[in-house]
Amino acid sequence: MVTSTESKGLIARILGLVERVGNRLPDPATLFVLLGVAVLVCSFVGAKAGWSVSDPRDPSKQIMVDNLLDADGIRWMLTGALRNFLDFPPLAIVLVAMLGIGVAERTGLFTALIKLLVSVTPARLLTPALVFIGVSSNIASDAGYVVLPPLAAGMFAMVGRSPLVAIAAVTFGVAGGFSANLLFSSLDPLLSSLTEGAARAMDPNAVVQPTCNYWFMAASTPFLTLLGWFVTARIVEPRFSRAAVDAQIAEGGVPRGAPRLDAAEKRGLTAALLALLLAGGAFFAMAMIPGWPLAGQMTRPGTASLVPTWSEAIVPMILVLFLLPGIAFGVVSGEIRTDRCVTKRMSDAMGAMGTYLVLAFFAGQTIAWFKQSNLTSILGVSGGEAIRSMGFGEAPMVVSIVLVVAAINLFVSSASAKWAFLAPILVPMLGTAGISPELVQCAYRVGDSCTNPIAPLSPYLVVILIAIQRYQRAAGLGTLIALLIPYCVAALIAWTLFLVAWNALGIPLGF
Repeated sequence: MVTSTESKGLIARILGLVERVGNRLPDPATLFVLLGVAVLVCSFVGAKAGWSVSDPRDPSKQIMVDNLLDADGIRWMLTGALRNFLDFPPLAIVLVAMLGIGVAERTGLFTALIKLLVSVTPARLLTPALVFIGVSSNIASDAGYVVLPPLAAGMFAMVGRSPLVAIAAVTFGVAGGFSANLLFSSLDPLLSSLTEGAARAMDPNAVVQPTCNYWFMAASTPFLTLLGWFVTARIVEPRFSRAAVDAQIAEGGVPRGAPRLDAAEKRGLTAALLALLLAGGAFFAMAMIPGWPLAGQMTRPGTASLVPTWSEAIVPMILVLFLLPGIAFGVVSGEIRTDRCVTKRMSDAMGAMGTYLVLAFFAGQTIAWFKQSNLTSILGVSGGEAIRSMGFGEAPMVVSIVLVVAAINLFVSSASAKWAFLAPILVPMLGTAGISPELVQCAYRVGDSCTNPIAPLSPYLVVILIAIQRYQRAAGLGTLIALLIPYCVAALIAWTLFLVAWNALGIPLGF
């Protein structure tokens, strides 16, 4: 009989092996180079072998593999290299947001804020608080990937807990719980518009509301919070000895001990709060008052999807919402005396992004090549066909959708890109079996989220790795995967069962 202690020891040994093997992998930039080479080879082989699938949007057309090693393909790669780099999804978010975040961090606002959060949050609730905030952060699109890991790590380090564990917990919330939220996000109308278009293949009058998954996703928020808390406490945190934690904290340079705010920090926080309220209030008014700059909806560039206008202004809003409070804190606390102090802190923040820029260039090329070759489309359509061929009942079919989407997500990270190709296959196909478009979309969202934290082609993986390396310079992809894979496995099992049970009980998915 295997005891609980022996089971935990076995899990720790397996994760330790994953970390050691993973850390022997090449640098992430080199990995993207190798992936790019693999894409080029597959595009050549696929084109010569005639790989193709029917276009779900127009069955009379075929999606063929585009050979990137012929004359046209090589010309496209060379002439489009700069555009591929600039179009790398998180490049603008990270660099522009870091201008404001860098000022907030380097004036001491982050440190003071961490002290405040630690002092008002009961020690035993720090972990669920981080997971909950991470899950809720998708209201601000992908900003949580950039903002939350350093804050979470600082909170744990200050109370003598592993900053790597904090990064893992909050990353699970941000990435693994990406679809869940107590509020609506720009993802809701984006996915529902694709689902509605697919549903109209069967019913020309079909309507799929952006709120169609709200009840389930709102209930998933506390569910994933508790799940992340359990995995952190039982699996992830016990892996680190006291000596390892102390070494991480020392390497990160975070002061230990009971956090105490001095008088200057208190005044600075008050000024920062006022600046945040003024800036946030201004943006809120712009978004809510008809006719103001951020009110209403707009067409997302490059798509036909209508999204809230404010959601397309997230990046400059993040810049302002960190920059103004950071300046206010610095001026009142005495950290900022001239305008040069502000630009110096911005420059320092940009100077720390060299590693990220190197990786962003190669990652941008690989992701663009993958899309241009049509391998992403063929993979998405093939995944949908695999689900159809299984021919299961409703509950097993829902599970199959989750599992296939979770696997595809490891190679195609964009939620909207995958659903654009899967929806026209899955929604009509499963609709003939009596499965509603809303349920199909909900299963897709669960599968799309569960493997997000470890998706190799996720453009934010390197952002998390850089946060980890502040506290453990020798950390590599193996460290990151070993930290996050327990959450992915737990979510894939537990969240899927939660959806199956929810549907079996006849509870509405949304309204």
